[in-house]
Amino acid sequence: MKTLRNLLLCAVSLLAVGCLDDNTPKDVVGEICVFVSAETGVMYDLFDSNQEYPIECMLVMSEDNPGVWEPLRFGAIDGFTYERGHEYYLRVVRTILANPPADAPDRTYSLKSIIEDRLIAEPEVPIEPEVKSEEDIEYQELCPFDKYSIYPRYVVDAEGNIYSAEGGIVPPYDVARIYLKNILHQADPNWVVFQTVPYQATYSYVISPLADEIRLVRNERSGPMFKNVIPNEEFTYITEKMDAGTELCYTIILANVHKMGLQKLELIIKKI
Repeated sequence: MKTLRNLLLCAVSLLAVGCLDDNTPKDVVGEICVFVSAETGVMYDLFDSNQEYPIECMLVMSEDNPGVWEPLRFGAIDGFTYERGHEYYLRVVRTILANPPADAPDRTYSLKSIIEDRLIAEPEVPIEPEVKSEEDIEYQELCPFDKYSIYPRYVVDAEGNIYSAEGGIVPPYDVARIYLKNILHQADPNWVVFQTVPYQATYSYVISPLADEIRLVRNERSGPMFKNVIPNEEFTYITEKMDAGTELCYTIILANVHKMGLQKLELIIKKI
């Protein structure tokens, strides 16, 4: 009888475990098709609760959520490399995680196949000939606005070292960046609109005190590179020929993916 009782207890335990396993949440895995926009958008880190540091990202629309473009970080689709200016139609394996990490998305993607890859626009677009002065720059609707700020003053010595106006060391010329900071307050009545693609600073028009023409540079992820705003020949002039104590004022007009103006900023460079 004791042996029979033990066998019955084991059977009940196995049955209970089986029932528990059936009720345990499981990942949902399936293949879907997604569109990836030629334009990029912005997203924010999970820990950036004030949304002060926008991160450039892909815009993706899935077949089971038509009409809705959702942000997705670069590299989020395993096996897929995004190129700006390309529009994609992909087949991917999507896994919706039953127990996602607290600091990560609740789904993952891996590339199954690229159904279509179309070049919509070159990522680096040359400046239009008619933009010969600041007055030629057409502004996006609701602009100019005060969404972005930059650190406004830098000093440069004869050896080419770059410092903040307070004396802090800046990375070397080749890798230094002029970071864009999102300062728009969420109480602004246009806050939601200003987070959309037409109001993202994709390009910068640069008006240099040392050149006649206006240059168009790409801002990349966090802002324009220092060397693109101040090209090598101008930086050489500042370091080697400009008198100590002299200042130059560069004008940076941020522009969207359509090269329409958003906001005007000034950058002061002082020789020490």
